[in-house]
Amino acid sequence: MPDNAQLLQLAIATPLGAALIIACGLPKRFSTKLAAAAFTLPALIALWLWSQFPAENAHQYAFLSTTYTGLADFGISLKLGLNGIALPMFLLAAIVGLAAGYYALRSGAERLKLYLLLLLVMHGGLLGVFASVDIFFFYFFHELALIPTFIMVGVWGGRDRHYAAMKLTIYLTAGALLSLLGLIALYVKSGANSFDLIELKDAIAAGGLRGSTQNWIGGLLLLGFGTLVSLWPLHTWAPLGYGAAPSSAAMLHAGVLKKFGLYGLIQIALPLLPLGMQHWAWKLALLAGLGNVLVVGFVTLAQRDLKQMIGYSSVMHMGYCFLGLACLSTIGTGGVVLLMVAHGLSVALLFLLATSIHHRTHSFDLSEMGGLAQKTPVLAAFFVAATMASIGLPGFANFWGELTVFVALWKFSPGLTAVAIAGVVISAIYGLRAAARVFFGPVSEQHQRVQAQHPPADLDWREKLPALILLAALLFFGFYPKAISQPVDQALGYSATPKALFTPLKTR
Repeated sequence: MPDNAQLLQLAIATPLGAALIIACGLPKRFSTKLAAAAFTLPALIALWLWSQFPAENAHQYAFLSTTYTGLADFGISLKLGLNGIALPMFLLAAIVGLAAGYYALRSGAERLKLYLLLLLVMHGGLLGVFASVDIFFFYFFHELALIPTFIMVGVWGGRDRHYAAMKLTIYLTAGALLSLLGLIALYVKSGANSFDLIELKDAIAAGGLRGSTQNWIGGLLLLGFGTLVSLWPLHTWAPLGYGAAPSSAAMLHAGVLKKFGLYGLIQIALPLLPLGMQHWAWKLALLAGLGNVLVVGFVTLAQRDLKQMIGYSSVMHMGYCFLGLACLSTIGTGGVVLLMVAHGLSVALLFLLATSIHHRTHSFDLSEMGGLAQKTPVLAAFFVAATMASIGLPGFANFWGELTVFVALWKFSPGLTAVAIAGVVISAIYGLRAAARVFFGPVSEQHQRVQAQHPPADLDWREKLPALILLAALLFFGFYPKAISQPVDQALGYSATPKALFTPLKTR
């Protein structure tokens, strides 16, 4: 049996290799079978690696596997590994990729081979992002996953897809370039002559970086990564892009790819630029609390399009993650990782179910729906469960992430804690109102005409299976959050002393 390092390589290579084989002209009937296997194998490997992960050494990178690329003279090498922070994100990418892939296989999309090819490239890139120890390849895999997004929105997207694809391209390219400038500056100023995270950490620990240097590099990374995560006011690309994107692309991007920036701030900026992050902490907290949570929360309340509402709610919930980061504490950062995993699962499930609703009502307009629960009780149950998870109901993974962030935030600022809790009330209002209007409200005249021509059927297994995968993961991590928190605690240098939970993070 291959060792864990080889399995990690195999998980990333499988979807990329399958995409290459499909591109070489594999017949459609074989392409779908190959794609199904390529989405399944990484998920199985991710679960195995999670079960074998050495929690006692989670602050180091386990399962290291190095392949030199010929750029070793520039300090660039393909080094793969998982530590306690990367492992939950790698598992998230594998689970959401499995659900999105299964949904795409039965989607009936035009040019299905090309659709699956792009989705496989996106999936492989996402797995590579969270397994990269070298920050050059961390960035490279992000770009590899990002390019298919633009194509899929422009070709298979819905209303305003061309405008949405253009706006996505402008904003995300700008954010990626700013992030790249920050990463190059970190490489140059560290004196490590390497993009390897471990060597960068050692070089900075030995030589140090001046506070002013940390401030401007940290500012570049915050601006670049913040744009990619949809930090207010650089967020307007996200609701438009997700509203136009085909379901599987929206699931992978909102659920996983958007976490790239947050992951980069936790894995790179916080440990390597602590003074720079401290300099920007309050500014970040105000933008996230007042902008993402309050302003975008009220905008979400005003939405009448179901998919747009989910897109804006995703932007709003990123505010909680930024607030947790701004606390600069062990418990706050650990809560962000928990919340990233939970949000990725719940928002992917909501986008899947929104498309299922559209297939039955032929509309995303909430005012044109109503009474769907009588015809589709299983769909109603899944949507209500996904809504409750998004709100943060106990029993779902989101609850632990939000609670941990709120505890850390209280120590940082009681006022911002009140703002964050007000955001929970806002999300409960728009989430429950949407569920009521779609499934339990009076049947609109428009919906009655649609039902007369196309009687709605409940979820079939094409939709049930990916939805069950995501919901099962939400419940599992909700009832057993230790599956995520234990390796994260080790990676962050968790101390059993309560006071240590709220002290600033030390360089790992």
